[in-house]
Amino acid sequence: MAHRRTTPRRRMWTVTAAAIAVAGAVAPPASGAATGSPCTPGTTYGSPLPGPAVTSQLVRGGFTFLEGPTWDRRTGTLLVSDMQNPTGPQGVQPATMLRYTPPATFEPFVANSGSNGLAITADGTRVLAATHDTRTVSAYSLADRSRTTVAAGAPGHAFNSPNDLTIAQDGTVYFTDPSYQRGNRADEQGGRTGVFRVHDGLVSLVDDTLPQPNGVVLSPDGRTLYVGATGADVIVKYTVHPDGTTGDRTTFANIRTPDGATVDCAGNLYWVSNSEGLVHVFSPSGARLGTVSAGRTSTNAAFGGPDGQTLFITSSVPGGGFGLYRTHLNVPGNPY
Repeated sequence: MAHRRTTPRRRMWTVTAAAIAVAGAVAPPASGAATGSPCTPGTTYGSPLPGPAVTSQLVRGGFTFLEGPTWDRRTGTLLVSDMQNPTGPQGVQPATMLRYTPPATFEPFVANSGSNGLAITADGTRVLAATHDTRTVSAYSLADRSRTTVAAGAPGHAFNSPNDLTIAQDGTVYFTDPSYQRGNRADEQGGRTGVFRVHDGLVSLVDDTLPQPNGVVLSPDGRTLYVGATGADVIVKYTVHPDGTTGDRTTFANIRTPDGATVDCAGNLYWVSNSEGLVHVFSPSGARLGTVSAGRTSTNAAFGGPDGQTLFITSSVPGGGFGLYRTHLNVPGNPY
């Protein structure tokens, strides 16, 4: 597909209950956990993949529908959302936030989290969550697991169902709002699905012309915002200006059913294709570098591990249900 250039329509409004409380102290790092960033400025990295087609290994299955992995390098653990089947007259999917401690321990971290995509804040005190249960973006304290609201929608108009998010170095949050988990609740976005940003208590519209925007990630330098539009089988990118606003969009790549994504320290993109069960790896220029396979269908990916070089993938498992997969790669991942 040729590059597309549009001028997205922008809106801005004040967030209700936008303050994010910090309660208690951060839990101490687990024994041997790395606490510093795995990315070293000025480093020249080689090929990110050991081969053109990498196979990941199943850590554990038996989950309903995993999404939103994010690595907490201060505790050496991975947080992930496990979404259940829709319930009640509104058809909303309950979700629990789980914590995985390598090599094999899974435990509930936040019950009834209502979460999909997750991202740890740079100071390590909170995990931000795209929360479809309340159609908001929320923050959970990692110390006491209390919940506050980051973005509640436009006055009188709820979001559809926030899905995924990424955090800039200055704390600006960019998130996607498709309609996948809206259930039977009223459409208050007028049929639009969008990409938004929130900074200093203000929510602004990045783009409301993408069909079912899903995964979202920033380049390591924060100057490019990438979004996968599942409804169009396309990954697009936006230039990010110094004030956090975005320029017009262009097409970055085309893959089938783009879902979640992550990025490494060299700026290579790892984009999950839901229907293929593959993670497509691209250089910053858009060159295709190879794939990482997981289950039959996959949802998201994140880097972690002591050296930042383990790619974790949430994906279906043979026989039904979902599981967590992992593989060790050559370049560490860029942390949130």
